[in-house]
This record gives sequence, structure tokens and C-alpha cells, in this order.
Amino acid sequence: MSAALAREGAGVVLIGDNSETLAAAASGIELAGGAAIPIKADVSVPLDWLSAQNRVLEIFGALHGIVHLADKRTNTVFNMLSEGEWMNLFNCNVKSTVAIAQILARRLPDTWLTVIGPHLDETGLQVYPQRGAIRGLVENGAGVDLRINLVSPSRASSGDEILDRPLADAVVTLASPRLRHLRGNLMDIPLAPAPKVRVPEAYLL
Repeated sequence: MSAALAREGAGVVLIGDNSETLAAAASGIELAGGAAIPIKADVSVPLDWLSAQNRVLEIFGALHGIVHLADKRTNTVFNMLSEGEWMNLFNCNVKSTVAIAQILARRLPDTWLTVIGPHLDETGLQVYPQRGAIRGLVENGAGVDLRINLVSPSRASSGDEILDRPLADAVVTLASPRLRHLRGNLMDIPLAPAPKVRVPEAYLL
């Protein structure tokens, strides 16, 4: 998604808590001719997000839009999920989305926000309260004049840009100034199945 936005001419800022991943993604965008800056921050912490937002404004003078990944998942089954694991999911997906939307409503109401919600192939019971909370926020965001939309892909990223292109296309389309009237939309994005990774026989146990 960041590469697709960069190809459209956007200056991209990558924000997250893994410096190495951010640097690698920014480098890839730069090598392809785009502009990208990595900023280390935990967006589930409002002060961290506010600090990152201020840094973006210092660099670019404006923040036109945000793509927020609220798609953290767990492999732990629902009845074995610890309180710590549940709170981590809640903070990464729900709390962060609310915090970003609230700060935008206060400080940058003209900035668009596209949320990438929990993947549709996730079926553990823990996903439903998260998905419901995010959908409720998006559906009612128009009431406070937030330009917020939710995009839910059918699966996690495959790492293959061609297979994942429908999701990137949806994000780029929602970023268009011509579509600034679109808000409060919940969009399910079907993606082709990701190829299965073959394990060499020598590693099979």
C-alpha cells in the first residue's frame, strides 16, 4: 500500500515499532523512485502517535491522509487467550484506531483515515468485538465529520504485490481528493488465495 501511494506521488511516512522493518520498507520505496521516511512510534500510545504526527507536520507541513493497520492477529485459540494477549490485540487494533481518529478530529479534521481492519479469514471469537468496535467507529465517524473508511481484506498480505493489488487499489482510490465525500464506508476486499509455501523435504520432520 505504501509503495502504491508513493507511485502516485505521495510522500510516505512509515510509522511502527520495528525500526528494521520500517527502514527496509522505506529503502524499497526510495529505490523505486519514491519518497519515504521511517518513524519509530507505538501508535497505540496516544502521546507516541501525537509526537509522530507532529514530526510529519514538521517535515512536510501537512498530513493529507493516514492508512492505519488495525490487523494484528493471534494464533492462540479463544479459550486459551490470556488477558495480556487480549489486551495487546485490543491496544493494537481498537485503542490505536480510536486514538488516531480522536486526535485527527481535534487537530486535522480534513485529513482522511483509511483503516485496514482485521482480516476476514480470522474466525476466533476474539476478533468479533474488535471488528464490531472498529466498524461502529467508522460508521458513525461521519457524524463528527471524520473522513474515515474501513477496508477489510479477505486475508493477510501475501508479500506478492500483484496478488495484493486489489487492497492497494482500494487504498489509493479512497485517498483521491475527488472522493473526499466518501466516509463511513465498510468495504470487504476479496484477494486471490496466497500461494502455499513449500517446505523442502530435507526439513520435514
